[in-house]
Amino acid sequence: MKKSKNLAEFLFMLMMWVSSSTNAQTDKIEQLIQQLTIEEKASLCAGAGMWHTQKIDRLGIPSVFMTDGPHGIRINEGTNFTEPSVKATCFPTAALAASTWNRDLLFKLGQALGDEANHYGVQILLGPGVNIKRSPLEGRNFEYFSEDPIVSGQLASAYINGVQSKGVGTSVKHYAANNQEFERMLISSEVDERTLREIYLKAFEIIVKKSQPTSVMCAYNKVNGTYCTENKWLITDILRDEFGFNGLCVTDWGAVNNRIEGIKAGLDLQMPGDGGMNASKIVEAVKTGLLDEKELDKIVRRNLSLIFKLSANKSGVQPLNEQADQLLARQIASEGMVLLKNENNILPINKKKKQKIAVVGTFAKSPRFQGAGSSLVNPTRLDNFLDAMNQVENKQFIIQYTDGYNRLGETNDSLLKEALKIAKESDITIVLAGLPDSYESEGFDRLTLNMPEGHNKLIEKIAEVTSKVVVVLQNGSPVSMPWINKVDGLLEAYLGGQAGGSAIADVLLGEVNPSGKLAETFPQKLNDTPSYLTWPGENRKSLYNEGVFVGYRYYDIKEIEPLFPFGYGLSYTRFEYSDLKLDKTELADTENLIIQCKIRNAGNCDGKEIVQLYLRDIESGLIRPVKELKGFEKVDLKPREEKVVTFELEPRDFQYYSTKNHCWKADSGQFEILVGSSSRDIRLSQKVNLTVKQKYYQIYDINSTIGDLAEHPFGAEFVEGIKKMSQSRVKLEGLSGVEKEAAIKQQKMSEASMMEMPLKKVITLSGGRISENMIMDLLTRINEDVKSRQK
Repeated sequence: MKKSKNLAEFLFMLMMWVSSSTNAQTDKIEQLIQQLTIEEKASLCAGAGMWHTQKIDRLGIPSVFMTDGPHGIRINEGTNFTEPSVKATCFPTAALAASTWNRDLLFKLGQALGDEANHYGVQILLGPGVNIKRSPLEGRNFEYFSEDPIVSGQLASAYINGVQSKGVGTSVKHYAANNQEFERMLISSEVDERTLREIYLKAFEIIVKKSQPTSVMCAYNKVNGTYCTENKWLITDILRDEFGFNGLCVTDWGAVNNRIEGIKAGLDLQMPGDGGMNASKIVEAVKTGLLDEKELDKIVRRNLSLIFKLSANKSGVQPLNEQADQLLARQIASEGMVLLKNENNILPINKKKKQKIAVVGTFAKSPRFQGAGSSLVNPTRLDNFLDAMNQVENKQFIIQYTDGYNRLGETNDSLLKEALKIAKESDITIVLAGLPDSYESEGFDRLTLNMPEGHNKLIEKIAEVTSKVVVVLQNGSPVSMPWINKVDGLLEAYLGGQAGGSAIADVLLGEVNPSGKLAETFPQKLNDTPSYLTWPGENRKSLYNEGVFVGYRYYDIKEIEPLFPFGYGLSYTRFEYSDLKLDKTELADTENLIIQCKIRNAGNCDGKEIVQLYLRDIESGLIRPVKELKGFEKVDLKPREEKVVTFELEPRDFQYYSTKNHCWKADSGQFEILVGSSSRDIRLSQKVNLTVKQKYYQIYDINSTIGDLAEHPFGAEFVEGIKKMSQSRVKLEGLSGVEKEAAIKQQKMSEASMMEMPLKKVITLSGGRISENMIMDLLTRINEDVKSRQK
């Protein structure tokens, strides 16, 4: 009892200390705001050079240091990404990390990045990138997690929690609807509100609510005509007021457009600095009354809060743990690689069997291990697949290697001849192929799904002389595979970071049982993709006409067979699903739903299965995806071991965003719970009935229809009166059967047309019997009732 009391006292004292510390910092900031000149306040709204915030020595305001990048520390003085940065661990890029579907592993990744940031004195790590993969052609897809916001949001939250647990800040990017490199500084992403909220803002919402990131980076592009850096609806109304973000809004480097409008919108920090040009404009705007100084103070207050928070967390130089980080990079890489094909159990390669192995492809010794652009890392070491295979201890392998193609992806008769020679002589041929650096990068988009012609030709020719072919791909996003039916094995290795070469060997040799699954759909061909008709846009606009049907949502509703579906990945063992249970089958719209099922490893080796939970709205009042991912769990199982997996759905999981009602809502009816191994491999299903008790009413105006009014109790009375007035004109007495049928049909047509009639037409078509004042009085009465219900 005494111990419990002491713990309670300790917690109380800790809370008091935190509260006191917070109050002291708030008081300090308020005092500084009183002491700062307008010029000094304005200077704090932009960086000092490329990577630092502005410091003010006379008031003891320090500078904060930030740098790239999402999968490793990159420190350069300027923006020349070809200059070598400091040595740092190059972890796998986000495309591969996401394929692990492992929150715990992403947390560890964040912790390692935080430790390395502390080693170099970095206070804000500019990442992660969580933009949705709208098209496989997006040049920066290697740096983003998924086409699905649940995967992106939850994995990014784990990453952020890991980084921030080390006292280092993060900057989630790029907010928002930044889904292409083409004209990225000028393009306007034209997106309807429902699509924005359900797809493109959803990951940011999850991240803010789960992790409260230090900062959010506003993108270069416009959204519906307004630059992200001065979009008050996005920055203040949605991000801050609705999602609850209390950190800093910073621009992407050079993304600021109108700095005064940015301040009014809630944009805190312009990066990089511009030599004081915008600071002068801010000062002038305050002095002329164009900008209220109180608005400027809000920005300064948030900037100071971040500066002092991160400065307080700053620790001394810490040693790098290169070996531990190398092992973590290798674990992430091997757990994220996706086994896409394994015909005739060609994998894993039997290490106990003496055999000749042909290794073909320049990537085997000079790997493509990361993307290009602002996230370019100078690795502490670099493994390659050929060395890893030559270091296998049992000496059972006779390995022959040849390039097959050059660094540009080109091949020729001489290279092909040598490749075919060693392939014919070998028991198994491993071809490493994919996309060279020049094919995908920040700054430009891909033009095609194709790999270099030399890579495809090499695989095709080898497959003609041997059936035992395994292809290993190193690429940042999906590629077409014209040879897919001619090879037995296929491993999507993505961009595996500095330990990727060893990780590939781990998977092919069975040291690691592959457990990665695709966090994006691989299409058969480019014109199957959702954004094909409007990508990348024209006249400085990109039309998101596919709406919420992004990725697997599109392939499902269009019944298009992808090359490989979202959530897909093979293992060296088998998993059985059984015993799906719901804690209730009648669900109210205020209740949570608990879902359980059993997963059993039915094979002979340890394995990890990613169990995916999807939800289908069977009776929706509007078009919704066939199914949507709502949860996932990664389960580690020994042979013959069985575990229970539990999911919990909240009311929000059943809802869609109603632009009519300006809120999230669900409709009463049947939903189907779907549990599976991929989006196209559903193993278990069960229905649940949802009863929505809450009434949703829109705000009405003169352009609302009579049918709209019928949804509200007051409006329903008016509509009933209109119907009776219309029906009174129909006289059926004395009509023949044919005439009566025609009159009834005419009446039904009139009523249907009437329900779609705007109220302003009622005024003119009623011949004055229903006046404008009557309509406006009714609208006022209804809208006041709607507002009172919303409260």
